[in-house]
Amino acid sequence: MVRSFSIRNRSGRTLLPGRLLMFPEDRKKQPRMDIATCLKSLLVAIQQYRDSRTVQHTAQLQKQVEELSGLKCDGLLSSGQFLPTECVSGLVELAGNPSTSPALTSAIISLLAQLGSDDASREVLHSSFNLTSTLAAVIHHHGNSPGDPLVLQCLQVLQKLTYNTCTFQFSNYIRELINFLLINIQSQNEVVVMPCLGLLANLCRDNPSVQSHIKSMENVRQLYRTLINFLAHNSLTVVIFTLSILASLTLNEKVGEKLFEAKNIHQTFQLVFNIIVNGGGTLTRKYSVDLLIDLLKSPKVADYLSRYQHFSACVSQVLGLLHLKDADSADTVLQLLLSMCSVAALRSQLCAVVFRPAGAKLRAAGHRQAGEQNGGRKAECGLALVQWLSSPVEGAEKCSLQTLQLLTELLEESLGEESVSESTLSFVEMLLPVALGLLKGLDPAKGDAHLRKHCHRITHVCTLLLTLCCQDATRSLVSSQVSAQLCLSQVETLLSCCHSNSPLTCLPPDSSNNLSQLCAEALLKVLELMSRLRQQVQDMETSFYRMLQDQRTVTPLSLALTSHRRERVQTGLALLLEATPLPDFPALVLGESIAANNAYRQREAELSAKRVAVQEVPPPLMSTSMTDASGGNKSVSNLVEKLQTGMELQEPTKDSPLSEIIDVYEQKLAGCASKESRLQDLLEAKALALSQADRLIAQYRLQRAQAETEARKLACLLKDVERRREDLQGELGNQVLEVERSRADMEELLQHNARLQRDSEEHQTLKGAYNALLNRLTETERLLKELQAAHISLSKQNDTLRKNHEALQLHKDKITSELQEREEEIKSLQLEVEKKNSDVAGLHAELRSREETLREKHQERRDLEETVDVLRKELNKTEQARKDVSIKASSLELQKSQLESKLKQKEDELNKHSAMIAMIHSLSSGKLKSEVNLSL
Repeated sequence: MVRSFSIRNRSGRTLLPGRLLMFPEDRKKQPRMDIATCLKSLLVAIQQYRDSRTVQHTAQLQKQVEELSGLKCDGLLSSGQFLPTECVSGLVELAGNPSTSPALTSAIISLLAQLGSDDASREVLHSSFNLTSTLAAVIHHHGNSPGDPLVLQCLQVLQKLTYNTCTFQFSNYIRELINFLLINIQSQNEVVVMPCLGLLANLCRDNPSVQSHIKSMENVRQLYRTLINFLAHNSLTVVIFTLSILASLTLNEKVGEKLFEAKNIHQTFQLVFNIIVNGGGTLTRKYSVDLLIDLLKSPKVADYLSRYQHFSACVSQVLGLLHLKDADSADTVLQLLLSMCSVAALRSQLCAVVFRPAGAKLRAAGHRQAGEQNGGRKAECGLALVQWLSSPVEGAEKCSLQTLQLLTELLEESLGEESVSESTLSFVEMLLPVALGLLKGLDPAKGDAHLRKHCHRITHVCTLLLTLCCQDATRSLVSSQVSAQLCLSQVETLLSCCHSNSPLTCLPPDSSNNLSQLCAEALLKVLELMSRLRQQVQDMETSFYRMLQDQRTVTPLSLALTSHRRERVQTGLALLLEATPLPDFPALVLGESIAANNAYRQREAELSAKRVAVQEVPPPLMSTSMTDASGGNKSVSNLVEKLQTGMELQEPTKDSPLSEIIDVYEQKLAGCASKESRLQDLLEAKALALSQADRLIAQYRLQRAQAETEARKLACLLKDVERRREDLQGELGNQVLEVERSRADMEELLQHNARLQRDSEEHQTLKGAYNALLNRLTETERLLKELQAAHISLSKQNDTLRKNHEALQLHKDKITSELQEREEEIKSLQLEVEKKNSDVAGLHAELRSREETLREKHQERRDLEETVDVLRKELNKTEQARKDVSIKASSLELQKSQLESKLKQKEDELNKHSAMIAMIHSLSSGKLKSEVNLSL
């Protein structure tokens, strides 16, 4: 339920009609309506407070501020809507006004800090509303009491607001703010030391103007001594802030060389890595990482870190923070690793840590994208990086892109070696499914934010895949998992997005925030990947050439060729080289698109050249916001008066319901607000032109005297020229008519020439087609004759094969019968085999026992071999003795032969004697003869 309401001023006049929710339950149901209502009420309260700074109006404004603080207003400033912008402008003006009460100022600052909770809103508050100068003004007005809660609140908000932003030292109250910080740091007031150190670290980091301003002060040496004393402070946060300030101010000077020399730098490394790993708060960890990044910009410090003996262990522990599932910590760690990749000596060591070989369990866990390991072991570093690619943690998109960029750097370093290690290949095999999964899920219907996020993701993934295509081993892995259909679907979707977001109607072609530019860059990366893989992936070459001939590719290709970035131009030229030989490539349309981009860029350059005097020294944004606010006050007052007048005139004449009247005037007020926003834009443009005109007036006055003297001379010449102009005007008219006639004739000739050219091209194409068909006909006739001869020979072969088939059929029947017999024999043999298998099992057992016996025999054999060696030695001695004995035996053999010859002589003599005896006894009797024979 709702009821109507109206806010009136002290005189009772209605300022703004609206509707107020009666129950808190309706707030939860309609938060957007609630925020809009609160913003309207806040705008009216700001107007009332400006008109009359009474206690009642102050309390009303503070109440509205506190009500808005109780709502969730994320992304309200980055939306660019009119109502939040007007409210914030009024609040910033009131916060910077010294007459505003401290309680109200504190409430406003709390609300602004809540509105600037994200990076985009903080950038809007810093650049558009100049909140930094406003808070510096508040600190300046209350600087006499540094311990004041309002001053501490401003310091804390400023520390968040100026983190990773560059503050111009000539802005309002910035120099006063720097003096306040230096005074309170040297006073060593414990209450304000930490926020002052943190804010000064932000202002000095990557800001040469602030650094030179501090170095030019007289008490800079005293500041250095104070900061060096803070290095022994108990708080690690104070130490990190101090080191960050000293690194920004003295890193490239003599003081910095002594402070960060080889003896001390290792302690600094150990301190920073301990804070990063063990914590100390997210803020301290961020500043520790920023300090290490700043130190790596010095070549000497980078060399010291590359030789730091605990570097690999520290990096492993830092990578272990990725398992905390905290997007802020992961973002900080990835920023540090990316900065380390800029140092060649550290990059190779990072590769060794990240691509450390993983076990089978880890590899399997990588495919499942698991987050933990069995047994409580610490997960692998590379696996922790892969998990962040598709992590569901809130705010993980930025970490995912940083991880892709880091892996691209590391894989480029690892693949640049002569041979790719097995651990790198296994890591790539684990990485590819997760990386390719990021290419899916593109849906243009989800809005520009989703499309912008996905384009960034496609660009980084394709860059990673292109890096993997540099080596044959990794290219084969990529080609095995990338399909032509995947690339084709990405190209089609990106082409439709590029076609629906023309860059010439949005932002300049080189703008990185342009959605069309992001789509074009992602599209070119996908086309480049298709070009690399067109020989390895099936149907990839056909899809690639078909996309190059699509007329929609002209816009992204022209944006690449006219880009100011070298890699985009090189990619565009490589694709153009592939597309130029294709018959249907729209080269003329590409030329027109390039010319249009160049003309757009030239027009932007001319406009920026006209504004260069204004952009060199930007005007104070505080006065601008105050001017805008005062203009807004007048416009709102006028609208309120018109609204009140209209209601007074209509109330006596009409008797319609009050709610309808409120709806009508709400619509009128919305229309007036839109008109007012347009008028405000015109007013800002006029103010910019006015400031430019003031600068040009000074130049004009210097040149006016010379111009007057030249004008007198030119006046005389002008009269002569006017006379000549009148004479030439008539001749010019005649020549214009002749030129028009010639132009018409030329157009007809060009058209006729174009027709003849088209006819000639058609004739040449038809002639070529005729010659090709004629050659094809002769080739076909020749092939027909050869096929006829082959047919005849094949028919003969068919007859012979048929006869052979019949003979083989008979043979088959015989073999079938024999086969049946064989099968019966096989069955019987199988039975025997089973019996023998049982025997074999027994034999196996016996074999094992024999093997044991054999081992014992082998041992005995070794012992016998040792005995044989001993016996061989004795045998050698015996052999020597045998040789001596053989010599003696040979001499005995000689004696034996001599004795044998003598024996033969004796035997011959004996034979003679026996013959004689035989003859003697032959004469005797037989008995005597037999006895003689026996004796012989």
